[in-house]
Amino acid sequence: MITAAFREGLWRLADPKISITSAASMAIGAAWAASDGYFSWFWVLLLGVAMFCMEVAKNAWGDVIDYDSGTDLAVAPEDRTPFSGGKRVMVDQLLSRGQTWAIAFAFGGAGLALGAVIVFWREPAVFWPGVIALVLGWSYHGPPLKLAYRGLGELDVVLIYGPGIALCTFLMLAGSVDTGVIRAALPLGLAIAAFLWVNEFPDYLADRGADKRNLVARLGRVRASRVLPLIYLAAFATLAAQLGNGLLPTASALGFIAALPAAGACFWCWREPESFHRQRPVQPLALLTFVLLSAGTTAGILLGRGA
Repeated sequence: MITAAFREGLWRLADPKISITSAASMAIGAAWAASDGYFSWFWVLLLGVAMFCMEVAKNAWGDVIDYDSGTDLAVAPEDRTPFSGGKRVMVDQLLSRGQTWAIAFAFGGAGLALGAVIVFWREPAVFWPGVIALVLGWSYHGPPLKLAYRGLGELDVVLIYGPGIALCTFLMLAGSVDTGVIRAALPLGLAIAAFLWVNEFPDYLADRGADKRNLVARLGRVRASRVLPLIYLAAFATLAAQLGNGLLPTASALGFIAALPAAGACFWCWREPESFHRQRPVQPLALLTFVLLSAGTTAGILLGRGA
């Protein structure tokens, strides 16, 4: 019998807020392909479903690993937010450990099956980039690398949610590799890493206690708050450099609208690094930043390259 607790636990693992990251990167890759004359709604939607399944699986195995390490258990009630602290499906006794692993395997298997459909019926060259993305996705939490526990999780996110997914999307549609789409998606990868960065602040004490040595845990909240503007500066400087060199169409300057929520996130994170997550909308602002950056870049690619 599927209980109310199971449904709530599954809903948390399928949280659409986190799946937006994959969609944002896919949008840039699909726009780059469409501007070259290659596009298929069927295959884009199929890839989108595959990515959603893998996001659910990643959330599930990440919850088990963080539960076993003790970090999710140690997050104080006042530090819990909708964006951080894991999905807490085991901490809140919504799902058992076995159920959470079963969801991870079921959705992971569905994602892999859809990936196989893409490889065998659309573009075989997607196989190796897909394998690399899968390994990096598992390794964020999973052994033996456990990148999030070694201060490398942020770089992992830059690579996957910036160039990685965008390149796989372009390759699936166009059947070739274009370094332009890698460059175009790099600012997005940095902006999504900034979203992860602010999500690590509420879990700071719990992560340190569980020896989850992400970069915020290593730096401390105050020093990490001074790094956030540098991450955003790198993202927008990369976008500006591509516009200045003609590597992106002028219309992609629409992406700079994301600087407004980014500035708000930096302001409150800088002023209240120990407690912003309790009273300031820094995490929603960071999410809005990468969504607007993706939307502006995508629109600019379609308007400029596709014209």
